[in-house]
Amino acid sequence: MTDFSSLLISESAAVAKDVDRAFDLLLAVPDDPRAPLFEAMRHAAIGGGKRMRPLLVNATARLFNVSQDAALRVGCAIEAIHVYSLIHDDLPCMDDDDMRRGKPTVHKAFNEAIAVLAGDSLHALAFEWLAEDETHPDPFVRSELVLEIGKASGPSGMAGGQMMDLAAEGQEFDLATITRLQQLKTGALIMVCVEAGAILGRVPPEGRVHLRAYARDIGLAFQIADDLLDAEGDAAVTGKAVGKDADAGKATFLSILGIDKARAQAHLLVDQAISHLSSYGPEADLLRAIARYVIERDR
Repeated sequence: MTDFSSLLISESAAVAKDVDRAFDLLLAVPDDPRAPLFEAMRHAAIGGGKRMRPLLVNATARLFNVSQDAALRVGCAIEAIHVYSLIHDDLPCMDDDDMRRGKPTVHKAFNEAIAVLAGDSLHALAFEWLAEDETHPDPFVRSELVLEIGKASGPSGMAGGQMMDLAAEGQEFDLATITRLQQLKTGALIMVCVEAGAILGRVPPEGRVHLRAYARDIGLAFQIADDLLDAEGDAAVTGKAVGKDADAGKATFLSILGIDKARAQAHLLVDQAISHLSSYGPEADLLRAIARYVIERDR
């Protein structure tokens, strides 16, 4: 019987170490006036964070015998997009947060102008890394990665979901609208992590249906868990402010379902996600462990 907790701890630690090492090389500080920009990117990208997105790319890629180097490059590209979104979300014009991952947000550690440029640069670098030959020898694989990750991070994905989230303050959104919001804001990037591992393995779209279903379910469960942490979590543990959704009057899963029903729904989604992996054996145990972690985490 697999010890999912031990598996997740060891694998996530290894991926986090690899991601930090890769960012250290990719974001080397130049000896010119751009130095503060690179220092800001490093401040946001290196150290801290769950690294769930690179871990998902790695976990899915191993199902198809994809090299770890390729999975790491794609995982770092998606993580760079995630980090850029956090930098911009924390700005005064958006969520106006002072802490992220247990340290000052970029606009607090540097300034707002550098924070905007750091986010812009991480977004651009992500697609630069994806398009390089080192990511995959097949240009069609690289172009599909660029296409899918672009869709997942733009107005049809994460950015569109953030717009809906901004509009949610003081609004009476129904459950279907909240679900759509979170599928875009959080779920789209999680889903493309799983899909990217399959794209690297040259799996055709029709062969990814069950993996997309798995990712859709853990994406929603992840957001419900985030809502629960915002309501019940400890800022000293989560590394960011809590209680902000209620203070802003923002419509969330919790505001509609209540805490107990929302928690039950998250557990149901995780069980459903794991069921989508029934055609795989032990090689998918890391994906199963990630699904369980989504609702057991404290940050």
